[in-house]
Amino acid sequence: MPPSAPEPAPAHARARPSRPRVLVADDQRDVLTALRLLLKGEGYEVVTATSPAGVRAAVQDGEFEATLIDLNYSRDTTSGDEGLDLLNELRALDPTLPVMVMTAWSSVDGAVEAMRRGARDYIAKPWDNERLLAQLQTQVELCLALRRSRRLEQHNALLRRRRAPPLIASARAMQPVLELIARVGPSTASVLITGEHGTGKEVVAHHLHAASERAEQPLVTVNAGGLPDGVFESELFGHVKGAFTDARSMRVGCFELADGGTLFLDEIANMPLGQQAKLLRVLQTGEFRPVGSSRVRRADVRVLAATNANLAAEVARGAFREDLLYRLNTVELRLPPLRERAEDIAALSEHFLARLLRRYGKDKAIRGLTPAAQDALARHPWPGNVRELEHVLERAVLMCQGALIEARELGLRERAAARGAQPGLSALEDMSLEEVERHVIERALRRCEGNVSQAAERLGLSRSALYRRLQRHGLSGAP
Repeated sequence: MPPSAPEPAPAHARARPSRPRVLVADDQRDVLTALRLLLKGEGYEVVTATSPAGVRAAVQDGEFEATLIDLNYSRDTTSGDEGLDLLNELRALDPTLPVMVMTAWSSVDGAVEAMRRGARDYIAKPWDNERLLAQLQTQVELCLALRRSRRLEQHNALLRRRRAPPLIASARAMQPVLELIARVGPSTASVLITGEHGTGKEVVAHHLHAASERAEQPLVTVNAGGLPDGVFESELFGHVKGAFTDARSMRVGCFELADGGTLFLDEIANMPLGQQAKLLRVLQTGEFRPVGSSRVRRADVRVLAATNANLAAEVARGAFREDLLYRLNTVELRLPPLRERAEDIAALSEHFLARLLRRYGKDKAIRGLTPAAQDALARHPWPGNVRELEHVLERAVLMCQGALIEARELGLRERAAARGAQPGLSALEDMSLEEVERHVIERALRRCEGNVSQAAERLGLSRSALYRRLQRHGLSGAP
């Protein structure tokens, strides 16, 4: 006879995600044993505790999808106060964690008080297995939905703060870039985006993400080169509440936020070697551990990285890991500097000007640029590339006194720009202190081939101090 068809799985065993973690707390060992056997047989990962202190320690150490806690732990105690106090603490530690309370001393008053303090459900001993499993599955699914919703809210907040501009690229030098985006965008391959500072690497990352099957999932951007050691792991991998002094709540890291989507690591060449090793391990295994947690998590993330440095040279001098470079540059996409795509200057200027006029409420007062100003923009060498162009136009919008922006209001040194020469001493004397600082920083970056760490050392600044100046002058994507 042919084998009989398997019986359909009960309702509580069908739609539940694989291996949810459940914390069970009771002072009676036989109760813990019975629940552990029941839940493990249903595919749950079970952790047990025998006291409120054990429950607190377990929740601080790792994430659970549900908890079942007794209301009484001390011998001859029937008030339920221990469990109710513990319930309050759990709600403070993790508001997304469903807490189901259980006690042999069940009463209407106890159930009402537990629900008032945030319990999701109430179970009386002895329990009915089918009913308990159905209640537990409901709470696990609600928990997962709530956490997905919170991650989406965090991602949407990132998007609201950082809207990507369109990719303006009609110049011949940009055609290989567009072709490569079309070719590798739909894949899951890692892409290393290279080019001078200010060339629009983050914009390209947005377009690579939009061209992929992950376009409906998060694109999370992090300045990998600007994270101090003290916050690197927390920013990328997250942390649990109480992991360190300022960890007042649980934090979702960038890898978890980008799960199913894309993670863009900017300024990758400026990461210290110790941080590079931690990043490499996650890229190799897909696994990470939030700070303060013993639980390993996984994330399916496509990684895009960007740098203005020569990573091959950084590898040669021992400042960048060769194995990490191989992980990041499955495909390398080079962005040309603005001086190599002069055909795009007019369109970029029009785009930036329209946006800036709206931002400052001058879209009715200023109509555009004079022909002389347009010519000055076309002849300027743009060492700061597209970001410098935007910065110059922003200054011009603020300085403009008429209906059209004049060349002098751009703040460019036209003769030096026409010659393609660096300003001499007399030109420096005509500059403001801010313009001199910008010029000196640009020269230091060029001498150091875009390496921010080396430029900071040459200028006698800390790396963080230089990053602040780069941001002020619109020369870098540093936070």
